[in-house]
Amino acid sequence: MAELIYYCGTMDSGKSTLALQTAHNHQSRGRTGLIFTNKDRAGSGVISSRLGLSSPAIEVNPDLDIHKMVVDKLSMGERVDYIICDEAQFYESVQIDQLARVVDGLGIDVFAFGILADFRTKLFPGSARLVELADRVNTLQVEALCWCGSRATHNARTVGGVMVVEGEQVVVGDVAPDAEIAYEVLCRRQHMLQVTARASRAAHTSSLPLPFKEQS
Repeated sequence: MAELIYYCGTMDSGKSTLALQTAHNHQSRGRTGLIFTNKDRAGSGVISSRLGLSSPAIEVNPDLDIHKMVVDKLSMGERVDYIICDEAQFYESVQIDQLARVVDGLGIDVFAFGILADFRTKLFPGSARLVELADRVNTLQVEALCWCGSRATHNARTVGGVMVVEGEQVVVGDVAPDAEIAYEVLCRRQHMLQVTARASRAAHTSSLPLPFKEQS
């Protein structure tokens, strides 16, 4: 039986690397598949890993009907043995439904990879729908670390070096700490206290207390 499997984790947990490795494993066995992505850091139509690996991919625009694309390819005699979906958190909810139809109606395995929650700790619509529909939801075993050494469980956004918890859900940024809009992984405690690595370093350098938020 074909399955819809969702592999999820924070940034820096190796999602794109695993997506590329999964595609390689299938291709090395002579299988043919489709690779999709959305808003990859390297640009449109590519999956890239922070380890330096990359692969061409089909960019998932909001109006793309994934199920129809797969049916059209099959109708033209093309083989589709599997589907890889990276950055699946950015897909529309209806596109996740289309992936489920590919699995159930066409018997094709779908391997999706993405982030569960945004910088506000709210589920992405694509991730929420995957949790609702997937046959299996697997948390990646490679654990990203918070600056304090604890397991990172949350994604933080900084603007001008200051952590923010409000704003648009999807904003392209970088993991470089000096970027105007940057992202960092934190443990739950540091995320709730809004203490990033930069804030921690600044507090230690100035001998001032960390900017802990009062807990109500």
